[in-house]
Amino acid sequence: MNSAAKNRLRIGIIFNFRKGWMGGIIYVINLVNALNFLEDKDQPEIIVFYNKDLENFTKEMQYPFLKLIPWEFTGFYKGYLMTWFTRKNVFADEFITRYHLDGLYPINDRPIASNKRLTGGATIAAWIPDLQHKFYPHFFGRKRTFLREQRIKLLLSNTKDLVVSSHDVEGHFRKFYRIKKDLRIHVLQFVSIIKEFSFGNADELFEKYKLPPVYFMVSNQFTNHKNHLVILKALQLLKSRGSQVHVVFTGKMEFKGNEAYIKRIRTMVAENALENCTSFLGVIPRQDQLCLMKHARAIVQPSLFEGWSTVIEDAISLQVPVIASDLPVNIEHLGDKGTFFKRHSEQELADILAAFPSHNGSNIYEQYEDRINRYGKAFLKIFAPQS
Repeated sequence: MNSAAKNRLRIGIIFNFRKGWMGGIIYVINLVNALNFLEDKDQPEIIVFYNKDLENFTKEMQYPFLKLIPWEFTGFYKGYLMTWFTRKNVFADEFITRYHLDGLYPINDRPIASNKRLTGGATIAAWIPDLQHKFYPHFFGRKRTFLREQRIKLLLSNTKDLVVSSHDVEGHFRKFYRIKKDLRIHVLQFVSIIKEFSFGNADELFEKYKLPPVYFMVSNQFTNHKNHLVILKALQLLKSRGSQVHVVFTGKMEFKGNEAYIKRIRTMVAENALENCTSFLGVIPRQDQLCLMKHARAIVQPSLFEGWSTVIEDAISLQVPVIASDLPVNIEHLGDKGTFFKRHSEQELADILAAFPSHNGSNIYEQYEDRINRYGKAFLKIFAPQS
């Protein structure tokens, strides 16, 4: 065995999300694939412990030092009870001791503090994408908000490493919670990994989805805080001026809990005769989505709340302009490369859409490979031995 192999960090990745939460699923897939951009000597061993419902998604993880292990995860309530009863964290300890891990990520259930004897000094890091429930509690309901609060407070009390996706979210934690002195908060701004940059079939997709050659694109789940309505209001305003642009929407439209929101969208489209300037495609293949994004005049991200937008990340990797709501996190994300509008102002958005120039194809953002390499190094730094 060569010295590089001997010295590789062994990091366990927990891949146990709801099947419908594509944000979390893509986050882990991108994280694993980003490690390919590191030099061989820096690449860690990655052991992914996955929920069998997500097995198909593990096929998208391509990395030379990857091991995939199916796992029967302990349920939330049972896990907390067992942890308190045995004084052993059933969410983490077995992974670390059985597989001799240097790190485990992300572990968001920490009913008790780590037992150093059991963990062997391994870094157990949590990841919380955002604190949306603090700003929009009505999207969660009382029970879910209460449980989320208790879970976060236990986590902050018992963990030593917390990963967040932006400095904006770090600020939210410091605003809403008492942060203990020994808690290390790591800002890890994830990137979008794109396997295939060959998008020569745009004309075929325009025909397939019945799209015009010039359009703007929105790729968000259809929940209230994604703020699709401001776009429809902007289109309505443009129509009243005798102007028209086309907006393509992708993402799953109807699911439990968003029925009233979808009804409002459909009603607004019908009552204002916006059918000719909107296309709702639903969930489409990832490569189709990326190709349509690549050929859009711009990506529109109108959201009222984000931790770190996957859609903006995709646009940056594709070198496509972004029009975004004026959230501090969006401004942090895009800097002077973005075009921003007040998040509730259809007037500002309409003016931007009407006058937005075509893109000449030149690079807008930092080079793709450089961003991913820096991301991989930042991830490894979380698990580096503490001096």
